Amino acid sequence: MQSLTIRHLTTYRYRQPVSFGEHRMMLRPRDQHDQKVVEAQLGITPEPASLRFVQDAFGNHVAIAQFAGRARELSFESIVSVEHFASDAAKGDLDHSEFAACAERLHPDPADEVARWARQFLPTPGPATGSPGTEPGESLEFLSRLARGIHTGFRYRRREAKGIQTPLETLRLGRGTCRDFALLMVEAARALGLAARFVSGYLATPLSERMEPSSAASVESPHAATHGATHGATHAWAQVYLPDIGWVDFDPTAGSVGKTSLITVAVVCDPYDALPLHGTYAGAASDFLGMDVRVSVTPGGAQEG
Repeated sequence: MQSLTIRHLTTYRYRQPVSFGEHRMMLRPRDQHDQKVVEAQLGITPEPASLRFVQDAFGNHVAIAQFAGRARELSFESIVSVEHFASDAAKGDLDHSEFAACAERLHPDPADEVARWARQFLPTPGPATGSPGTEPGESLEFLSRLARGIHTGFRYRRREAKGIQTPLETLRLGRGTCRDFALLMVEAARALGLAARFVSGYLATPLSERMEPSSAASVESPHAATHGATHGATHAWAQVYLPDIGWVDFDPTAGSVGKTSLITVAVVCDPYDALPLHGTYAGAASDFLGMDVRVSVTPGGAQEG
């Protein structure tokens, strides 16, 4: 078991005072078999007129803030202490309540390009469908190959603009971010008959420490923070449901299986439902000056930070 403290600070800056609409935050990690939240603090400046906490249909934690008044800066700081347990890649979360919803493809693919590309990673294609075998071990082998195939076959490219590429865009461009790679793997798994979901969260170690030396320079997260022994980044990966095993984590950006260095915040069918922070302001488009995001993941509890 490892104790970690996650600090996630987001600051929006404006040219002149503006008023703010509702803001929704998904910053608090989930409580599940391999991680437990010990303490969670959320600081918002200016102070919201109201703040409430709910859980969505997937059990993700959502904070909803309403504001009164105007300001030139809006900041959100989440500080969470988590106990993170070593997780066997072959032992997943057996909760299958979202199985059906996460089995359907969400992105158009008229020529079935994603499925045709994914079949190259099948160890032993089925006789008629070219799909993973019925044994969990066969599916696990296929998905491990798929994650490694994305890692080695696509180029990580930093993109600070909002949004996610469609799986077809990533496939045709041959490049993307962790969000794009996670969605490609989710849709590839679904295309071959497996239920899969998109996961957002944090890296407990820098990606560069989890990659082959030849790839390390190309995968630094734009939101990574490094201060001495302090490392951290927001991240995205995929989970696929395997019978008798459950939801298993696959990180196609690193080409890895399991979640030794991954801290889960949200699991969803559609990645647009897992935005860490989303809200509006009333003002001209030119009023927005920029956004700054800082993330750190450090050993120990919040009181030690």
